[in-house]
Amino acid sequence: MSRLLSNCTRVGRVLRSSSRHLATDSTVGSYYKTTVLPNGLTVASEKMPGTKTATVGMWINAGSRADNPSSSGTAHFLEHLAFKGTAKRSQYALELEIEDLGSQINAYTSRENTVYYTKCLSTDLEQNVDILSDLLTKSRLEKRAIEKERAVILQESDEVDKMFDEVVFDHLHEIVFRNQDLGRTILGPRDKIRSIDRADLVNYIGTNYKGDRMALIGVGCVDHDQLVYHAQKYFGHIQKSAVPFKQHGDDLPLFYGAERRLQDDSMPVTHVALAVEGVSWSAPDFFTSSVANGIIGSWDRAVGIGSDSPTPLAVTAAMGGPSNTPVANSYMAYTTSYADTGLMGVYFTAESTTDLSLFVNAVLNEWARLKAGQISDEEVERSKAQLKASLVLALDDSTAIAEDIGRQLVNTGYRLSPEDVFERVENITKEDVVNWANYRLKDKPVAMCAMGNCRTLPSHSELTRGMSL
Repeated sequence: MSRLLSNCTRVGRVLRSSSRHLATDSTVGSYYKTTVLPNGLTVASEKMPGTKTATVGMWINAGSRADNPSSSGTAHFLEHLAFKGTAKRSQYALELEIEDLGSQINAYTSRENTVYYTKCLSTDLEQNVDILSDLLTKSRLEKRAIEKERAVILQESDEVDKMFDEVVFDHLHEIVFRNQDLGRTILGPRDKIRSIDRADLVNYIGTNYKGDRMALIGVGCVDHDQLVYHAQKYFGHIQKSAVPFKQHGDDLPLFYGAERRLQDDSMPVTHVALAVEGVSWSAPDFFTSSVANGIIGSWDRAVGIGSDSPTPLAVTAAMGGPSNTPVANSYMAYTTSYADTGLMGVYFTAESTTDLSLFVNAVLNEWARLKAGQISDEEVERSKAQLKASLVLALDDSTAIAEDIGRQLVNTGYRLSPEDVFERVENITKEDVVNWANYRLKDKPVAMCAMGNCRTLPSHSELTRGMSL
């Protein structure tokens, strides 16, 4: 459930380039450096002593959110076509070169970002940067390849429809961000997938692949000056935006309280997502939100309730029904952040025969407990410790660190080091969490999306009344 996971941001300051210099450098700590090229492209590196490998990749501030509504799914379509041949390399030559180098190359598209990255030997860094440049700027986009990938993407769409959490969250985005760019799916609807053509793909690249919306990240055995040289050589020709790029314009997205029930009596398990408007990547209460989510916690019936201080909501999930029976199979508090808004709430599954209102009301009561300050200092400290541990464990190799740096730079324009994050988390108090809960949860619009047997869910008006607790 990748979309449900809360990501701890760490981001580094990027200085504007001066006309008197090739680029402007910035250093945060002894191993992290950034440089901005004249075309606005950011180059960032973090050296990891004792390794002979590196991860190098391009993070682009453009995903499905940047799709034209008439050709929704273009960003994801491009990801498929990039590996099908370039002006310099045929698909076979590209695959053979990557195999001969022993490199691992990957790409993905999200609602706000497009990412291409490789893991390679440090001695092959330049060749891998060359390959990335080729994929991003010289893709052939041949008609035969377009038609072949169209069939692949339609099949992928069928597979996504079998992933219930993906379906629920796509529908959730559609109802809460009604008629807005964040409400569109990453793959796009089937009719748009069938109609996307080469002109749509070329237009997307020309509109969104701009230097000031891109960050080349290198982590591992990387010399920063060499990486800057390679960036200028292979990406220096990319143009800057004609006007200064604004993150999705001046208007903030509107969050609508709504509900959608996808009734399906054939499903033995019902999937439910509750949501309120969440924090953006750069929100000042981003980490407070993460601490609050940690207090709400997560639970899985397969694991059961142990002796390691289960959260109150976990106890309810495990034995809140008649005769101490479970009222959920699993649940997790989630945060999904975007540049200027977010989603947060609780996602849970339950047997189709379960009275779903029991757990929904338990979630509302848990939110009310936070608002009323009925949480302990111990709960806050435990959540903070878990958050810091998850940060350290998540950044365990060059690819994870590159992903973290790239995501932060393109989404916020700056970087917080792990030490910065630790300090911010450590300074969060019980009072901060209570104030956060009253600001983010009290009488706020609430949304619900469910798939399966939805008959025992409370009405949306009942949910709305519950937010006033």
